[in-house]
Amino acid sequence: MENMRIMENGKNINKHKYGHDHGGIERQKQGISSFNMQDSKLIFKELGLCAGDVFLDLGCGAGDYAMVAAKIVGDSGIVYALDRWEEVAKALSDKAASQGFRNIRALQSDIVSKLPLEDKTIDTCLIAQVLHGINSPENTRNLVMEISRVLKPGGCLAILEMKKEDFGFGPPMHVRLLPEEVEVILEPYGFKKINVVSFEYSYLIQLKSGQES
Repeated sequence: MENMRIMENGKNINKHKYGHDHGGIERQKQGISSFNMQDSKLIFKELGLCAGDVFLDLGCGAGDYAMVAAKIVGDSGIVYALDRWEEVAKALSDKAASQGFRNIRALQSDIVSKLPLEDKTIDTCLIAQVLHGINSPENTRNLVMEISRVLKPGGCLAILEMKKEDFGFGPPMHVRLLPEEVEVILEPYGFKKINVVSFEYSYLIQLKSGQES
């Protein structure tokens, strides 16, 4: 039976910013993010990161999740933050340096191509409001295969997506994914669902890598 817990929160969402698509790099430069759709403390409570962990934020954008993760994993851990736009990755790198973070590695990378990471090096991978935008089965396969490659055996893949409900903002309904649809996409690659947590506008589904040690 699916482990579903309801947490009603996230009322601080900026509907204007999230509800208008400014496109590509301009969205990231303006700091438009899904980060305030829900209480980030609850997200990271579910992720259960520890000092020394290696965390991957795919499609990191402004880097809000990466910055929080960096505080948790500390100097003994590493946060990799990947975005397709070089300017965005550079901006995050500069921001991290200005705030004294030494454990954030912001890199330009097309996440549906080979990731610039070694095999079996990541404890937890987060994909926040990105999966619904992958526009072809081939790209989805490439993304999932690369995540499987870089995750440590038994590592966690966490996917944050907007609910398939009409809130009057957000991505078009036809591209949104139900938790069950995410699970169907990932099961063929050996990922097993751990749990699903529901927030007011979004949900977090966590899956465990099926790789053997």
